[in-house]
Amino acid sequence: MKTLHLYLTRQVVASLVLTLAVFTFVLLLGNLLKEILELLVNRQATLLTILQALAYLIPFVLVFALPMALLTSTLLVFGRFSADQELTAARAGGISLLALSGPILLLSVFLCGLSAWFNLQLGPQWRMAYKELLFRVGKERPTALLQENQFVRLARDYIIYVGGVDGPHLRHLVVYQMETNAPPPILDAPPTENGEPAPTPPPAAPRVETIFSAPRATLTLDTTNQVLQLEMAEVEVVNVASWQPAHLSSMVLPLPVDLSRPTLGDPPLTDMTMGELLGMYYELRHLGVDVTPVVVQMHRQVAFSFACLGFTLVGIPLAVRAHRRETSAGVGIALGLVVVYHGFVVLAQAWQTYPDRHPHLILWVPNLLFYGLGAWLLWRANRRG
Repeated sequence: MKTLHLYLTRQVVASLVLTLAVFTFVLLLGNLLKEILELLVNRQATLLTILQALAYLIPFVLVFALPMALLTSTLLVFGRFSADQELTAARAGGISLLALSGPILLLSVFLCGLSAWFNLQLGPQWRMAYKELLFRVGKERPTALLQENQFVRLARDYIIYVGGVDGPHLRHLVVYQMETNAPPPILDAPPTENGEPAPTPPPAAPRVETIFSAPRATLTLDTTNQVLQLEMAEVEVVNVASWQPAHLSSMVLPLPVDLSRPTLGDPPLTDMTMGELLGMYYELRHLGVDVTPVVVQMHRQVAFSFACLGFTLVGIPLAVRAHRRETSAGVGIALGLVVVYHGFVVLAQAWQTYPDRHPHLILWVPNLLFYGLGAWLLWRANRRG
């Protein structure tokens, strides 16, 4: 038994290292073609800067590459183990599939902890370091200031949320105008019972006064006056005091910016650590801003940390059932399962501006589905032995 456990563990770890390298390279290549290659072609960065940027991206990429690599390696190893009749020989010796799978399931639990570290802390930190590096080497454009899935606070006047970015065009834009002209607190309060003057109450935090919503907008940057020009179409304007919406065909909203810093306001939600997300959650709730996008991102980070175990539970019985030793078959099955898993993630992120649909709960559906289906398939495959 110990020999078989060591054999399977070595095979899975060896395949995991190779597939992890492949998936990491592919995801890094996507970021290279999207952003870094532009800097290199325009001679805005040296080769050393490019290598540094790639190093910053690795922990962020591992968030997605690690579960896919574990699933692929599980399918490849157990598929070959079954196709070469090694599983049949082990069963003939009285060793069940569940007993053989024990060390691999423990390995997946360990990788869940590692994935949680990447998801909740290391990945977002290094991703922000990567973006600040790009900003420093001259990648200055309006979309670098307002990124998708990001709350941006401009002084005390505005909080902006952007659902999507396509070049200079923005999608699903929401602008919260804060009530910064609230009356100051009363200073001539009556004295206390012992005759001492009453303590001065702290100034009230600004709350939302007006909400501007637009399905699409165009962003231009005036670097001389340090102003962002938001040209919005089909604008819905809601005054919070009356909650009576007004509809405008178009509107131009000038927003002051400070270009002396590498980033505006807080980092994007996807680039925040769990501690930063919790801080933003409580602060936005206090200001009266919808916190559903923050809740969705928090649940996404936690839920995705458990993907490794779910992929392993599904991968082992599927590999045995497929009874194939070809690499292409294992990779194909893995990609199909990954598409199904991330389909729920995409759906939850698409609904993050609809709190009544509870999009944060959708993020747990693929975990529950993979855990339940994987446990059932593994139990059935074990009974066949």
